[in-house]
Amino acid sequence: MVLVGFGDDDLPHRAVVDSEDEDNQEHRLIRTEPRVDSFDVEALEVHGAHRSDYEDLGIARRIIHAFQTLGVVFGDVGTSPLYTFSVMFSKAPIKGDEDVIGALSLVLYTLLLVPLVKYVLIVLWANNDGEGGTFALYSLICRHAKVSLLPNQLPSDTRISNFILKLPSPELERSLKIKERLEASLTLKKLLLVLVLAGTSMVIADGVVTPAMSVMSAVGGLKVGVAAIEQDEVVMISVTFLVILFSVQKFGTSQVGLAVGPALFIWFCSLAGIGIYNLIKYDASVLRAFNPVHIYLYFKRNSVNAWYALGGCLLCATGSEAMFADLCYFSVRSIQLTFVFLVLPCLLLGYLGQAAYLTGNLNGAEKHPFFLSIPSGIFWPVLLIANIAALIASRAMTTATFSCIKQSSNLGCFPRLKIIHTSKRFMGQIYIPVINWFLLVGCLVLVCSMSSINEIGNAYGIAELGVMMMTTILVTIVMLLIWQLNIIIVLSFVVFFLGLELTFFSSVLWSVTDGSWVILVFAVIMFVIMYIWNYGSKLKYETEVERKLPMDLMREIGCNLGTIRAPGIGLLYNELAKGVPAIFGHFITTLPAIHSMIIFVCIKYVPVPVVPQNERFFFRRICPKSYHLFRCIARYGYKDVRKENHQAFEQLLMESLEKFIRREAQQRQLESDGDEDADSKEDTSFSRVLVDPNGSVYSLGVPLLAEFRGSSNSISEASISEEVNPSSPASPSISDAEHSLERELSFIRQAKESGVVYLLGHGDIRARKDSWFIKKLVINYFYASLRKNCRRGIANLSVPHSHLIQVGMTYMV
Repeated sequence: MVLVGFGDDDLPHRAVVDSEDEDNQEHRLIRTEPRVDSFDVEALEVHGAHRSDYEDLGIARRIIHAFQTLGVVFGDVGTSPLYTFSVMFSKAPIKGDEDVIGALSLVLYTLLLVPLVKYVLIVLWANNDGEGGTFALYSLICRHAKVSLLPNQLPSDTRISNFILKLPSPELERSLKIKERLEASLTLKKLLLVLVLAGTSMVIADGVVTPAMSVMSAVGGLKVGVAAIEQDEVVMISVTFLVILFSVQKFGTSQVGLAVGPALFIWFCSLAGIGIYNLIKYDASVLRAFNPVHIYLYFKRNSVNAWYALGGCLLCATGSEAMFADLCYFSVRSIQLTFVFLVLPCLLLGYLGQAAYLTGNLNGAEKHPFFLSIPSGIFWPVLLIANIAALIASRAMTTATFSCIKQSSNLGCFPRLKIIHTSKRFMGQIYIPVINWFLLVGCLVLVCSMSSINEIGNAYGIAELGVMMMTTILVTIVMLLIWQLNIIIVLSFVVFFLGLELTFFSSVLWSVTDGSWVILVFAVIMFVIMYIWNYGSKLKYETEVERKLPMDLMREIGCNLGTIRAPGIGLLYNELAKGVPAIFGHFITTLPAIHSMIIFVCIKYVPVPVVPQNERFFFRRICPKSYHLFRCIARYGYKDVRKENHQAFEQLLMESLEKFIRREAQQRQLESDGDEDADSKEDTSFSRVLVDPNGSVYSLGVPLLAEFRGSSNSISEASISEEVNPSSPASPSISDAEHSLERELSFIRQAKESGVVYLLGHGDIRARKDSWFIKKLVINYFYASLRKNCRRGIANLSVPHSHLIQVGMTYMV
């Protein structure tokens, strides 16, 4: 049942108990006749719901996007043949052909189970309206259960069209207990958020180690073609390539993806061609590696060394998480088809070909098996394509990192940064300059400090497995809570894949002392930054809620707010979603005049990808009509483009306000018509309405405002069109209502013509003197430093400085 009309923070009515006290009131549920003309039903109609950017593409555009998919999504997993066998055999040296067959079998089944079965066939479907990644999974779970610990979230957010859920059905009963358990336990909510932050920090760490590994392994092929090349020269060339790679990142996914897509297509064709050539020339019997018995025999012969080799084996599945995180750039179906019919067959042939070559060339070939298996006549062209493919692979994880950071920033878990949208058509294609150069510095440090491919490969495995395990846990929750799958299927998924990933993780952790601990330290630092930002933001918001101005005080001040009301509109920006912010008191006490109309604007993100424009603004009147005070919540999804011209923003805001006032007047008229019959039956109550999706309407009986005038309960912030006189008639005439409406709309237009000024309230927090030392350190230094250096929310609007007034306020917490 969907609550519309006058609930929590919804549209106003003549008088109502304050929303914050509603839970303490006793309501009576009364069945009424359907009201098809209800304003609230009309308010829920959505005509501009978000559609996929890929629905209207023609055949030519689909082919172009197929090449872009190769260049953006599959570069990482596509270059794994460059280093997988070399890292494996450095930990478990080859003793005979059977070791090659066993290692190949291990690689083949890892490739089939992790990228194909887990990600392509299962995880990709756990997307949040086309958005992938750990935060997309978290948002998806938050849409179906009240587990969010993010600030600024309101029950009204669930009434956004992209947020509305299906009605309960028998299939949902299996998930109700899990949902109730999650919603009731604060510990589980915190644990869920910690898992998401840990997964995101591993994605960022993966964005550092992927370019280093891919480029170093590709450039290392020069040592095969030119014997005089030393490792130092390989490092210097790799550094040059990395600088070039991150310098062209700003040109965007579409341009770069289209340019390098054909090159990666040639790379996959080269993998397949070289693999077929080696199978025919050397030993086609390696095909028996598809028999999983050879994995058992491999471990039986090599025992501990085979376990060490698992860390290298996992490298064949690197890039799996990038496929999911890069989902915002392309559709699920395009990624699945491209992987199954092009990427996977070429990778299988590439590994089979290397194994066939190794069976006939055991001496020294395990150091660079891929480059040594290339026919001499095409060595240099393939080396060139391999280096291009390595640069493409580096971009795959970089774009995934951009996407994850944007999601986490929009949901209050990462400091706000400048985000550039590189495509006018596809809003998911972004570039974050600060993160781009930060990743470059991290890559250069990693390459210069770890010159060995084996050490970098171990760090690569740690970062990749960390993300994989978090994804497995979150997808399991999705299966239980949202998909409502059979418990046997869910247990099979989590036990098998989490057990497999823990086995791999135990292998890479055993070698953490070889220098790969650096990537763990990096991930921990990113986790601490995100957790501190989330903790500080939540604490700041809760403090502002506690310090908000009482409505009784606002009414005592009067409609002039104790000062002169000058013509114009003041948009007071703050982070408070409910109530009048305390910082408004500073404005009315320090300024000689205040604008004739004040709108408290709270820009906040909700856990949906896109909010339709007709649902963008959520209005509510504060105090009586003569005060001309409104609260507006501008809601954005984490895929919404926030870079707006302030004039376009103002125009849309005013249009939405006028619609709100017109509908408010219509609703008052409907109520006044209904009150004539209601007063004869029950003089001490009026109706609040519950409308469920099947058209049935329920009424919640609430005591009249007059009964609460002398009580301690505060009166609602919700609008009252006029001062209500209990002795006055129940409703004005239609002509009086229309005249009042037109008078208010005319007042709004005149105020708009007088100009709009942005009143920015900057609230900061500091720990009290009696707080613990750790809290002082976190709040006064770490969080304060992050907030000082992050991007202000108003930066997304191109507002002239002459239209800005800023006031700061510090809260002691």
